[in-house]
Amino acid sequence: MTGPRIAPKEPPYSEAVTTALARIMPEGVPPLVLFRTLAKNERVFSRLMAGGLLDKGSVSLRERELVIDRTCWRCGSEYEWGVHVAFFGERVRLTPEEVRGLCTDDSEATPFSPRERLLLRLCDELHATSTVSDALWSELAREWSEAQLLELLVLAGYYHAISFVTNALRLPVESFGARFPKP
Repeated sequence: MTGPRIAPKEPPYSEAVTTALARIMPEGVPPLVLFRTLAKNERVFSRLMAGGLLDKGSVSLRERELVIDRTCWRCGSEYEWGVHVAFFGERVRLTPEEVRGLCTDDSEATPFSPRERLLLRLCDELHATSTVSDALWSELAREWSEAQLLELLVLAGYYHAISFVTNALRLPVESFGARFPKP
């Protein structure tokens, strides 16, 4: 089977979905395929929108995006990775080398700072083991507060869930979306 497993909802949307889409989508940008598909189950749509961490949090926008992008790459979600790189990559000043580095197995071989490589390692360990080793936790705790560490953990987990949904639904990469770098 090719193509999405569930066709995205077409307008008109309910008032609640219309309001949520107006709040989260930049003006002039049509709703994402993911959001339109989730809108077929308004309860799930509203819960996922309420649980999102795209607001101003306790970590910087750049750090948040590194965690999202690395998590989505590890999960193989080109759809979600592509949306985030396209929407936020320039805002967080990701260089082409850094974009490629987000999709490299060896975090130490990336152009990121030592602090940012810790975030990549966090995503890698969570993805591979569903936990964080004591050694990595100690390094992370020297750089981020407890509140920030909680945010980083939940952010990685949230984007695992989003990746599972986008992959299982076989959502096509958005027309503006970035593509995984070629090896």
